[in-house]
Amino acid sequence: MSNNRTGFKMPHNYVVIFSIIILAAVLTWLIPAGSYDREVNEAGRTVVVDGSFHYTEATPVGPFKLFESMAQGFNEVADIIFFIIFAYAWINILLLNGTFNAMVGGIMRSLGDKVEFLIPVLMICFGILGSTMGMSEETYGLIPVFVGIAVALGYDAIVGGAMVYVGVATGFASATLNPFTIGVAMGIAGVEYPYGLIFRIIILVVFEAVAIFYVWRYARKVHADPTKSLLYGTKLDLKITASREELEKAHMNGRQKLCCLAFLVTVFFIVYGTTMWGWYINELSALFIVSMLVTAIIGGGMGPNDIANSFVQAARDMMFGALVVGLSRGIVVVLTNGGVIDTIIYGLSLPLAKMSHALGALSKYVCAVGMLLVQNIINCFIGSGSGQASAVMPIMAPLSDLIGISRQTAVLAFQFGDGYSNMFWPNGIFLVSGLMNIPANKWFRFVAPLFGVMLVFQMIFMCIAVGIGF
Repeated sequence: MSNNRTGFKMPHNYVVIFSIIILAAVLTWLIPAGSYDREVNEAGRTVVVDGSFHYTEATPVGPFKLFESMAQGFNEVADIIFFIIFAYAWINILLLNGTFNAMVGGIMRSLGDKVEFLIPVLMICFGILGSTMGMSEETYGLIPVFVGIAVALGYDAIVGGAMVYVGVATGFASATLNPFTIGVAMGIAGVEYPYGLIFRIIILVVFEAVAIFYVWRYARKVHADPTKSLLYGTKLDLKITASREELEKAHMNGRQKLCCLAFLVTVFFIVYGTTMWGWYINELSALFIVSMLVTAIIGGGMGPNDIANSFVQAARDMMFGALVVGLSRGIVVVLTNGGVIDTIIYGLSLPLAKMSHALGALSKYVCAVGMLLVQNIINCFIGSGSGQASAVMPIMAPLSDLIGISRQTAVLAFQFGDGYSNMFWPNGIFLVSGLMNIPANKWFRFVAPLFGVMLVFQMIFMCIAVGIGF
């Protein structure tokens, strides 16, 4: 509606991402190239050597190199692109044979007129999985499904996406045992894992409560008055598998019960495989393919042609969002090829070192918050949690010694900065809006205030950590 009044039309998501890639290329001409030396630590992980930063020969990214970097970006995240497709291919089989709708219908009947409690229940479940086992990408295939369910329940696509993504992203950032973030960071910083579990559980409860309140409040507002939706008046191409009435009437037959059992077994192996066997993208992709085949056979006796057609349909439905991953990766590749990412990290760390003794008793608190803000900014350039830990913790850990705060507090700053801003920076914005098939500016308008509130709480917890000597 507002677009019609102002005459402004939000550019296509891909256009915006490409514009950011061009901006990144321009920065490689403006920012001096630099690099840290790197070494392999005792755990076999490549980390930077603190104090080794030095300027290097400039390698600015020109026009042709820009497009080459985009192609390189797709190659680097090809495993994630296909992972998203395989995950949804499995879920798509559950949709086609009615199992998923029957599962949701059973939950709806048990909740009765309190169906809105589906929002906090799901967000809590996803949050716990994200906080403990580091679940994140595994949920991408569920986002378009819950978008359809939310719309069927009288909400909008944003509520459906937020139930899954905000829930799991908040849990991932509020890490209690997350091996991919605090596990790696603590190992590099020389802190015993998992240190400070009680404090971390409190953080998880607070942030998940904030996220649930925010999403639930918006959902109630939209349900009461659809014109309050940020998507009101926006034409969307959403995949609605069933209406609310159809979901409530959906009951499981024998085959669907077997599929439900297979679903639970798959979830078990996702949890057990990642935590006990060290599974990641490739292993989980294989698990989703196996689960897709098993579910297709036991759920409705689908033949090879039916399974193939279902897979093609799933790939087509997820292609828009999956390709966003590759295109967004081009931003980081351009900055890496231009040799400026280490320069950015070095430049951000300098003010903290200079500030450490300038403010007296307050310096610890100011520097802790400053470290948090630096980590938030760095997360815009290094999206991988473990990759970011390897790049910044060898710098931030000794820097925390200089500042006079504990290394565990430095890990907390990394954890916060790496996590919550995933919902706010371009990679997260475009990925999730692509998976939901909604304009990126609409999702940004929804999530930006939430991130602002979370940033305030991050600062508060950083100050508490300094105050209690965490």
